[in-house]
Amino acid sequence: MKKFTIQNNPFVVPTNDGKSIKEHFGLASTGDAQISIAHMKAPSGWSEPFQTPEFDEFTFIIKGKKQFIIDDEIVILEAGQSIKIEKNTRVQYSNPFKETCEYIAICTPAFSIDKVHRED
Repeated sequence: MKKFTIQNNPFVVPTNDGKSIKEHFGLASTGDAQISIAHMKAPSGWSEPFQTPEFDEFTFIIKGKKQFIIDDEIVILEAGQSIKIEKNTRVQYSNPFKETCEYIAICTPAFSIDKVHRED
């Protein structure tokens, strides 16, 4: 019995905002409810509504910059930086910068659309 899993076929999350989401491990890709790991690319000008997720979210920036509004505080991360945002924290993610932002997002427990609580 193998004690490792290589992911060569991540689940590509359908989006309509230009963002690329490839979930390597998590509910959609492997059925794992404990953790999700996704490779993301957010184009220039992209943003999401505010949300208050029921999971911790870790973000590691690979390229570009990403803006976070966390409880009304603006935080900007650049390549090589990372952040942990604790569950039940109101946050908005965006890329108001000129270049695409490439990053890894890790959620514990796993990302679920039912637990993200996006505002209208």
